[in-house]
Amino acid sequence: MEAPPLEGRFVRESVSEYSELALPNDANMHGNVLGGKIMHLADLAGAIAAMRHCRNAVVTASVDQMEFINPVKIGQLVRLHAAVTRAFRTSMEVGVKVMMEDPLTGGLQHVSSAFLTFVAIDKEGRGVPVPPAIPETEEEKKAFEEAGARRDYRLLTRRKN
Repeated sequence: MEAPPLEGRFVRESVSEYSELALPNDANMHGNVLGGKIMHLADLAGAIAAMRHCRNAVVTASVDQMEFINPVKIGQLVRLHAAVTRAFRTSMEVGVKVMMEDPLTGGLQHVSSAFLTFVAIDKEGRGVPVPPAIPETEEEKKAFEEAGARRDYRLLTRRKN
C-alpha cells in the first residue's frame, strides 16, 4: 500500500542565511579565502535549507559547477543564502548564493552560486520521501521550472559515467 502524498511546504520555509568571518586559517598565501572553504560553507547552508524543508537528515548527492567570481579576503564576511528550489521523490535541489560583505562599509560582492542536490535519509541511510516545494514568487517559480531541466541533465550525465 502506497503512503499518502506529503503536504507541500513553501520555498520560503526552507531559507537558510549563514554568515562567517574570514579568518587567517581560511586563506591562501594571497589572503583570499580558499575555494574549498567556500564550497564547505555552501554545503552547510544548503544542507540546512534541505533539512528545514524535509525535517529530516540529509546527505549531499551532487554539486553543480561552482565558479568563483570575486575573492573573499581575511576580515570580510562570507554571507550565504540558500533555499530549496524544487523537491523530487527523495531528493531536493537547493540553490546557494555566496556573497562577500565588507563589514566596515557594508559593501557586497557576488562570490559564487551553485545548485546542490540533497537526499533525505532514514537511520539506515535509505532515501525517504520529501514534501513537494511550493514556489510563490516569480523568481521561485522560475527556479522551480529550471530545476527540472537541471535534474534531467544531471541524470543524463550520470548515466553516461
